[in-house]
Amino acid sequence: MALVLKDRVKETSTTTGTGTFTLAGAATGFRSFNAGIGVGNECDYCVTDGTNWEVGCGTLSASTTLDRTRLYSSSTGSAISWGAGAKDIFVTISAAGANS
Repeated sequence: MALVLKDRVKETSTTTGTGTFTLAGAATGFRSFNAGIGVGNECDYCVTDGTNWEVGCGTLSASTTLDRTRLYSSSTGSAISWGAGAKDIFVTISAAGANS
C-alpha cells in the first residue's frame, strides 16, 4: 500500500457516524478517489460539511469506500460523528504528513 498524492480529487459523501466513508462520485471538474488514488492505496484527506471538518489519512479499500486509517486533526479534536447531509471529501497535503 502506497501513500498517493494527486491533484483535483474530490467527491461527495452522505456517510453518517464515525465509520468508513462511502463515496458518492466525483464533484464537477474533479476526479474520483478511485481514478486518482486507486484501490489499496492511502492518501491524506479532508472532509467537511461546511461547519465541521476532519483531516486524516485514509485507505481506499474499494472503489467507493475510504477507510479512516489515522486521524490527524478535526474541528472537535476527535473523529467527527457525522450527521445527515452532504459532505465534501478531498485529497490534501496534511500538516502532519508534511512535517514528518
